[in-house]
Amino acid sequence: MTTTADDLVTLVRGFNPKTNEVQLRAAYAYGERMHHGQLRHSGEPYFTHPVAVAAILAEQQLDDATIITALLHDTIEDTPASYAEVLDLFGKDVAELVDGVTKLTNLQLNSSQTKQAENFRKLFMAMSKDLRVILVKLSDRLHNMRTIKAMRPEKQSQKARETMDIFAPLAGRMGMQWMREELEDLAFRVLNPEARLSIIRRFITLQNETGDVISRITTDMRKELATAGVEAEVFGRAKKPYSIWRKMEEKEQSFSRLSDIYGFRIITDSEEDCYLALGAIHRRWRAVPGRFKDYISQPKTNGYRSIHTTVSGRDGKRVEVQIRTRQMHDVAETGVAAHWSYRDGVRSRNPFAVDPAKWIAQLTEQFDGEDDHEDFLEAVKLEMYADKVFCFTPKGEVIKLPRGATPIDFAYAIHTRIGAACVGAKVDGLRVPLWTRVKNGQSVEIITAEGQTPQVTWLEIATTGKAKTAIRRSLREVDRARFVKLGRELARSAFEHVGKRATEKVLATAARTLRIKSVDQLLERLGSSEVLGREVVSAVYPELAQVSGDLVDRKRAIIGLEPGQSFDRAPCCEPLPGERIVGITFRGRGVTLHAIDCDRLSAYENQPERWLDLRWHDGSHPAAYGATIEMTVANDRGVLGRICTLIGEAGANIADLNFVDRKPDFFRLLVHAELRDVEQLHSLMLTLEAESNVAALSRYRATGAQPDEVMAAGSPL
Repeated sequence: MTTTADDLVTLVRGFNPKTNEVQLRAAYAYGERMHHGQLRHSGEPYFTHPVAVAAILAEQQLDDATIITALLHDTIEDTPASYAEVLDLFGKDVAELVDGVTKLTNLQLNSSQTKQAENFRKLFMAMSKDLRVILVKLSDRLHNMRTIKAMRPEKQSQKARETMDIFAPLAGRMGMQWMREELEDLAFRVLNPEARLSIIRRFITLQNETGDVISRITTDMRKELATAGVEAEVFGRAKKPYSIWRKMEEKEQSFSRLSDIYGFRIITDSEEDCYLALGAIHRRWRAVPGRFKDYISQPKTNGYRSIHTTVSGRDGKRVEVQIRTRQMHDVAETGVAAHWSYRDGVRSRNPFAVDPAKWIAQLTEQFDGEDDHEDFLEAVKLEMYADKVFCFTPKGEVIKLPRGATPIDFAYAIHTRIGAACVGAKVDGLRVPLWTRVKNGQSVEIITAEGQTPQVTWLEIATTGKAKTAIRRSLREVDRARFVKLGRELARSAFEHVGKRATEKVLATAARTLRIKSVDQLLERLGSSEVLGREVVSAVYPELAQVSGDLVDRKRAIIGLEPGQSFDRAPCCEPLPGERIVGITFRGRGVTLHAIDCDRLSAYENQPERWLDLRWHDGSHPAAYGATIEMTVANDRGVLGRICTLIGEAGANIADLNFVDRKPDFFRLLVHAELRDVEQLHSLMLTLEAESNVAALSRYRATGAQPDEVMAAGSPL
């Protein structure tokens, strides 16, 4: 049923009697007139969408400007309306909000990694001007996901993946947990409908077997709280299907083995009552070790405060309990949006609401100055998905870190200077390695030394975006001059190899073609092996970068064999031209080539007479040597086709393709490609690694001894 102007005004006046009703009705009428004649995919009038978005924001009890922006959020983009007209009719606040939402809508957030990183930067810039822009956008996405069935299947998948990757975690990071859960579940319905339906069916079966568990436990909790003299409201619910699915995946457990699939909230009148309620719950039910968090004494950065505990009853079933005051609950429901909410006709002065300006500044400062797009994207996602742990400095100050953080992250969280000078750490008074994972409530002391600089290995140890960004920046500063000098030499050599000179103009052209900011940055990446010499040559002279000249005959590809001695490559390591090799002799089979680092060579350690010192011919080889690449790729439409195209464009031929493992969202496969040499393999893997839908990539090598080699091991020539 369509929400009328009267319905919307009534909804807003319910929490804000002082609302500007005239302005609200004017915005409704203006939006309806501008969108007249436009239809949604479902065939409904388009204006039903902006009205529904406005209603979602009104349910969150937000201010007039935000609700009016929702009514007008598509006018500048999709209708004859202009910024100037909206400014004239509704004022600067609304006009800038509508303009901000329009710019946000125009971002293509489902594109390549580099583009996605740029879009995240723009997204944070839009948020930093006025966080209400993202509140409107999140509500816009929520309504679109609620009505997504009218879209084409491929469009549904794209929007659902975008929602799962970007908008749902962003809502969670802002403290709007209810919205995060609904967005995730709506996206889950599109991306994996069979799994979601399976969980719902199991829930129904469980209810039939056990009865109404939620009602029973809620009644028991109310009795216990009344006995303890605590006035409180108790609410119970089953967790969302996606939340349960994620737990099943993370814990690798079946539905029947999951215990904490029910959640309960206890809303009290005061902070003191929260702790009294906690005591009452723990007296009645057994607390589960390691599942207690006190976010009242240690709030989250988005203002979230609550006590979390998990308890189990006599039947062993676990339930999660959250305990908070009414004001804390308001912030828990709306997160950062609580800053603009109204209660009883006045702007809410909730003491737990976070200042949006400070929140967004804290979130974005750690990403400032990060030049590398992939590094920036990694840092953003790390922070958006992070679950927090709380540690203490020796002086008792609280440091908030993501789960899995190390002392390196702790040091950088205090100050970049402390992180850079870190040489060791003590946790609860005991010296620990820097890769130790810190836990809730631990006291961490950082040991520093003058002259210490960040180490390359720290990148593997650090988990926070802030630490990784600072370490990379420091390492680049230290190595920049050396890499630039080395890169210049490599560039000179690469261009001389094709009869050309590496002039500044030529290098500038290569940098521009490769989308690298400057010549120095190009040389730096060349010197650090991030870019290959032939890639730089190919960027300027693509025709000269192709393999030319006579190719080495496969029969004469190996130097060190006796005349007429045949060879084959070991299928375990598949050595390629350009790799160090060793030969193992077999009676009646000639010589089998192994890479020098092949694990299976250990089977011949006690037979040195069978080893031959061999090497590949230095010339250009034909693309006839197979190598296997193991890949984990997104299970999306068109991904496999793009990967095959990339392999073909790299000059390689796919000889075989085998699916090893299929999951709803990803699948793992082995690609057997015919290549010229190990350099072409490395170049191909770099190309594939840059593809946004490739989650993991490695060269596949078999393990364990092969039966035919074991049998032949005792039969030397």
